[in-house]
Amino acid sequence: MAEFKYARGRIVESIKFLSEEIREFEEEYASKSWKEYQNDRKIQKLMDRTVENILTSLIGVCGTVLTQEGIAAENYSEVFRKAGNYLGFAEEEQENLAKLAIQRNRLANRYLNFRWEAIKMFSQQKDLILRLITKILSREEFH
Repeated sequence: MAEFKYARGRIVESIKFLSEEIREFEEEYASKSWKEYQNDRKIQKLMDRTVENILTSLIGVCGTVLTQEGIAAENYSEVFRKAGNYLGFAEEEQENLAKLAIQRNRLANRYLNFRWEAIKMFSQQKDLILRLITKILSREEFH
């Protein structure tokens, strides 16, 4: 029982971090164009790192939820897919979440040709990510 209390606190703490990172992305980077990104190495690093932080933290949160429920996952894409399924997301939404894990890997491993695509996909799926966070927080309140 104590380990779940720890995990529950960790989930809320991680979601606070996620919220701050998403807010920073929205305020500082969401309006940047490909050209601005391409021409400013510092902006590239900041945007890449911010989105990577968000996706990595979200994987951790979803992984914790799955562990609490006794649901196994073999990789990051599966963590997102199974968490989406557990939380009642439609199949297409589960697939979109799973694809975000690939984008996280592209950022973490610095695949030069795909970093902007990863940033763009994050931006396009931000509402889905926010819904996922909201469902996890709701679960925490009633769990």
